Amino acid sequence: MAEVIKMPRMSDTMEEGNIVAWHKKVGDEVEVGDLLAEIETDKATMDFESPADGVLLHIAVAEGSIGIGGVLAVIGEAGESVDDALAQAGGDDSVATEEKAPEPAAKEEAVAVAPVTSAAPANNPVVTDNGRVKASPLAKKMAEESGINIHAVKGTGDNGRIVKKDIELAIKQGTGTAPAAPSPAVQKPAAPVQLNVSAPTPGASFEDVPVSQMRKVIARRLGESKFSAPHFYLTVEVNMDKAIAARKQMNEIAPTKISFNDIVVKSAAAALKQHPAINSSWLGDKIRINKDINIGVAVAVPDGLLVPVIRNTDAKSLSDINMEVRALAGKAKEKKLQPHEMQGNTFTISNLGMFGIEEFTAIINPPDACILAVGGIIQKPIVKDGELAIGNMMKVTLSCDHRVVDGATGAQFLQTLKGIMEDPIRMLI
Repeated sequence: MAEVIKMPRMSDTMEEGNIVAWHKKVGDEVEVGDLLAEIETDKATMDFESPADGVLLHIAVAEGSIGIGGVLAVIGEAGESVDDALAQAGGDDSVATEEKAPEPAAKEEAVAVAPVTSAAPANNPVVTDNGRVKASPLAKKMAEESGINIHAVKGTGDNGRIVKKDIELAIKQGTGTAPAAPSPAVQKPAAPVQLNVSAPTPGASFEDVPVSQMRKVIARRLGESKFSAPHFYLTVEVNMDKAIAARKQMNEIAPTKISFNDIVVKSAAAALKQHPAINSSWLGDKIRINKDINIGVAVAVPDGLLVPVIRNTDAKSLSDINMEVRALAGKAKEKKLQPHEMQGNTFTISNLGMFGIEEFTAIINPPDACILAVGGIIQKPIVKDGELAIGNMMKVTLSCDHRVVDGATGAQFLQTLKGIMEDPIRMLI
């Protein structure tokens, strides 16, 4: 019996995948472990390997999005029935564009002479025994968001199932949209004008960009964080004069060039050891105080933001931190990070100083209780030993989840962090 291959969950936060490219075509022989396709998840573009031996009989999704458990392909022996395999697997998982291997000639003739009356009526989708319309989750969501009556859409997927392209066609043709209400006989006072912010202004020039899997997850997770975790913010200004001098000395002998971000990461790890309440997570009915210090470092990529994790940061040297951050940031920008390289964070640092940003606040990265926003080093007048001088100052802002961290706790952490960065030798103690 041919095997139906379905979309696996390739990361802990993945809800759907996006087919970027197929490396095999229908009719190709494949073996377990062969590269079948590249799939974009919410965090990276990952290789998908064949879980079975045989012939690739059917590609259900040539490109585009597909939910977890949706049909990707069918692998079996040459000549096996794809329809039988899909029916055996449930027959309701395929979505989007599909491609099948040619069936034997005899079957093609049988299909050719089948009476037209056997097909579902144009405006009557296939309905299951319990009265539900057969449609993919993505198609249902698109219909709901677009105001399309899914019962008025003809399905072209396996066994008459409504799929993504059917809804796209319905939107284009206006099929299934609710009719306009008749004008009332008696004129009523005009209601306040409601502006449709999604409708383009007549004559406006614009471009609609599809939302990537990564951006969808960023929107969902940070929206949940911002509106469920009560944020508050604490800012201190750090004199980086000694850190600048120390970095210059270290780079004369270090195997790799130490950055200011490396110093911030190492200093934060040292401060977290002294303030474990900051290295914590809110779990609803309990607060988890993490013994390991695993710092996530936010990395900007074309589609959004990824946060690779430096594990056991407190036990690593500045050179080790530099090389690991550099390697993980490179993989992030190539979308080659693996899920385990973005999991297990207990604290996060977001640094925009290199972009000329002097000060900002960041949204907490779940499951952390805090995130540190780092600004740039700015030369400004300061009072030093009772005299006016020029200081190299840097602002850092700690965003705290008030369910876990109180103001005094956050302030004490920042004072320790400030002391370490202003006297870098303390990070070694």
